[in-house]
Amino acid sequence: MSRVGSVFRASLALGVVAAFVAVTPWAQSPAQRDDQWTPLTPVAVSHDTELGVSGRSAVQGKLLGFNDFHGALEAPSGSGGLVNGTPAGGAEYLATHVKRLRAAGAAAGRQVITVGAGDLVGATPLISAAFHDEPSVEVLSTLGLDVSSVGNHEFDEGVTELKRLQRGGCHPTDGCQDGDGFDGAAYRYLAANVVDKKTRLPILAPVDIKFVKGVPVGFVGMTLKGTPSIVNPAGIKDVEFVDEVRTANLYADLLRLIGVKSLVLLVHEGGQQNPPPPVQDPSSCANFAGPITDIVKGLRPEYGVVVSGHTHRFYSCALPNSSGANTVVTSAGSNGTLVTDIDFTLNRTSKRFATVSAKNVIVENGVRKPDGTWATDASGAFLRNPDLVDKDAKRTVDKYRTAVAPIANRLVGKITADIGRTTTPAGESALGDVIADAQLAYTAAPASAQIALMNPGGIRADLSHAASPGGEAPGDITYGEAFTVQPFNNLVVTQTLTGAQLKEVLEQQFVGFGGQTAQRILQVSAGFTYSYDSTKPAGERVSAMALNGTPIDPAASYRVTSNDFLANGGDGFTKLAAGTARVTAPGFDVDALVAYLGAGAPVAPGPRNRITKLA
Repeated sequence: MSRVGSVFRASLALGVVAAFVAVTPWAQSPAQRDDQWTPLTPVAVSHDTELGVSGRSAVQGKLLGFNDFHGALEAPSGSGGLVNGTPAGGAEYLATHVKRLRAAGAAAGRQVITVGAGDLVGATPLISAAFHDEPSVEVLSTLGLDVSSVGNHEFDEGVTELKRLQRGGCHPTDGCQDGDGFDGAAYRYLAANVVDKKTRLPILAPVDIKFVKGVPVGFVGMTLKGTPSIVNPAGIKDVEFVDEVRTANLYADLLRLIGVKSLVLLVHEGGQQNPPPPVQDPSSCANFAGPITDIVKGLRPEYGVVVSGHTHRFYSCALPNSSGANTVVTSAGSNGTLVTDIDFTLNRTSKRFATVSAKNVIVENGVRKPDGTWATDASGAFLRNPDLVDKDAKRTVDKYRTAVAPIANRLVGKITADIGRTTTPAGESALGDVIADAQLAYTAAPASAQIALMNPGGIRADLSHAASPGGEAPGDITYGEAFTVQPFNNLVVTQTLTGAQLKEVLEQQFVGFGGQTAQRILQVSAGFTYSYDSTKPAGERVSAMALNGTPIDPAASYRVTSNDFLANGGDGFTKLAAGTARVTAPGFDVDALVAYLGAGAPVAPGPRNRITKLA
């Protein structure tokens, strides 16, 4: 094993610099075959059957996969902790289900490898974020994770911090806050398509090789190429994120040279199922679409499995690769609510995948009643099943629960009802309204702010009226709950934009204007209203902008507040970076929300009436 690793490293060192420059993408795939797998049937793909796989030639293995864990040490509340109505997720329960599936695989004679597809840390609740996500790394190491790709959120605190999470050592500013040091991840992070701008080499290991009963299986890991547009640019200024398909096929070529012919791609990019049916099966692939489909189309056929993520959606698909054959493509939602159970067979003679099948298993954490429904307490919150708690994970989580409790359980305000992220057809949410209002209130007097804008991707959880993580009364909101909603510690900045510039910012919500690649509807503060028509040409979609009923004057100046991620051009809003006279408020964006929640009467859900979609 070590000899193969040495050969690979030598080959990589000789070839990677030239290959990154010279490699070209694979051609688009041919049309799908007549026997193409169809939705709503169990995903099962056969390869390499012409050589026959039986007896000694058959090698049995299993992958257990998950993605977008986001530091869910405790069972998530609200919609983030449900899978089609089943309460699920949280590290203590994820560990139990992973260990049970691992034991079942081993008992069936399968060698089991546990893998991740990025965003295991970052955008995490306070219990993990307060300690720079060391708790999440420790829990996942204890759980037995073997290898994972990086995701965009692994770069939230920059490349240097990501390397520390991999290699260990105390935080350079805060030290080792828990008093017992930090050894780093026991699992390996892969970052094949994140290269140093000077050396052109990956910042972390690009691949890992596991031997399944003597047959090598290669794992290539990467994040989405679009990562720079959705993370703070300050921490990634010295690296470049390169094309996913070209990178995957580069390493397929290198690995094939040393005899590795069965490949698994761990990639932090994905897609989603779409209606009908109105409710999707976690293991189905109904009306599937998303960026991952084009990535798979370009992959070499050695990639028999793609474990994906980023979209926080569940699916188990068979999608055509560059040869027209099928590759199994999976995602396990988010927050540890699902584990993907992937069985595979290798042909010992050809060293290729022979068969692959996959399904998603719900990480149940509730108490099921005799009628099949789930037990709740008097407030309506789901009861958690103590029999499903993993003792090793609980030991680590309890340690950090105790450490963070004085901060997390501090009451900061009240709400009158659930305040959620569900949007209107126009893209406006009740919680988005509240956060924008909070930022406006935070900066109105000191910075003369008139309008506040909030990116929807920065809103990470709902505010639940019934939830009581610290034993507080229904409607009471703790600092920990507020932090879970806004966990990034972004700064709050106010700058001057003309009315014409403000219109350009809003036009940049839509694909095709100013380089925007994804539609993202900004949440806006009270008093500011506008309409849009999605059928009109890019740059001409926004109309009827008004502030307190007065039309926005293109030549006039307005003071506009946002977080610094947006103000620096994040999420593709480069037009917002053109503002002038920038002022930074004290504290972070979560402090604005906390101040608003505790300013007076309980806060009601936002009205969701500020943005009008005309068509």
